[in-house]
Amino acid sequence: MAGILETNLKSLPFLHRGKVRDIYAVGDDMLLVIQTDRLSAFDVILDDPIPNKGKILTSMSNFWFKKFGHLMPNHMTDIDPVSLVAPEEREQVEGRAIVVKKFVPLGIEAIVRGYIIGSGWKDYQKTGAICGITLPAGLQEAQKLPEVIFTPSTKAPMGAHDENISFAEAEKIVGADIARQVRDAAINLYSQAAEYAATKGIIIADTKFEFGLDAAGTVHLIDEILTPDSSRFWPASSYQIGMSPPSFDKQFVRDWLETQDWNKKAPAPKVPAEVAQVTSDKYAEALRLLTE
Repeated sequence: MAGILETNLKSLPFLHRGKVRDIYAVGDDMLLVIQTDRLSAFDVILDDPIPNKGKILTSMSNFWFKKFGHLMPNHMTDIDPVSLVAPEEREQVEGRAIVVKKFVPLGIEAIVRGYIIGSGWKDYQKTGAICGITLPAGLQEAQKLPEVIFTPSTKAPMGAHDENISFAEAEKIVGADIARQVRDAAINLYSQAAEYAATKGIIIADTKFEFGLDAAGTVHLIDEILTPDSSRFWPASSYQIGMSPPSFDKQFVRDWLETQDWNKKAPAPKVPAEVAQVTSDKYAEALRLLTE
C-alpha cells in the first residue's frame, strides 16, 4: 500500500516524531514539518498508512492558513520545503511539508464545539455539562449547540489521552490573559470556518487548534488547522440528530476499529487496504469540496 509512514532526512537535523508529523530543524528559529501518512486513532499510531493523507492534510491546512491569515498571526513562511533538502530526499517532502517559524507551544489544546458529539456527548450524558459548561437538558447526540463553546484540554504526551479541563484550569496553565485570547481566537476561527464550510455542504461539528508564543509573548496560530485529523466534518446532506453522522474524517477507521477485538493499546489491528483507501477517499473529498 502506497504511503509514507516515516521520513529519514539527512539534510536537516531531526528533532521529533509525533503521532502524524516528523519535525526537523531549519536553523535556530524555523522548523520543517512533514505530514506523513500515519494515522492515530484512540491515541495509538496505526502501523498502516492512509494513502496520500499527508499531502491532503498539508493542502487543506495551507488553504485555511491563507484564508484566515488576516484574522491573527500564524507560523507560516514562504520558504519552499523542497529547496532545503537533497534531491534524493525531495519525494519525502514534496506536497506534504511546510517551513514554519518556531514558537513555544502552549500547554493546552483549544477545542471548539458547535455540535454535541464524541467525548462532549459522553460528558453531557453523565453530567449535563461539557468541561464545566452547563447545557440545556434534552439535547440529542449530534445536535447543534445553542452557541459555540470553548472546551480546552490538556496536551498529553504521545500514547496518553488528553484530558478535558475547565476554562479555569486552562487559566492556571497558561495564564488568564493568554487563555482569554486563545478562547476568543479559537471561537472566531471556528465560527468563520463553519460558516464558509456550510456553503460547501460541510458541517464542521468541532475542531482543535493549537497556539504558540513568540519571543515577545504574542499568540500565534500553529500546527495544522481545520483538517479531517483535527476536526469532525459531516456532509450536510446526510446529517440528522440522534446519531453519529457519517463523516469525512478518520471516524471511518475508528468505527472499523470499534468492531475489532482490541483493547485500544498498541499495537493496533492491521487496517485492511480497502478501509485505508476509503478513508483516504473521504479526506480527498473533503479537500475537493472545501477548496474547489
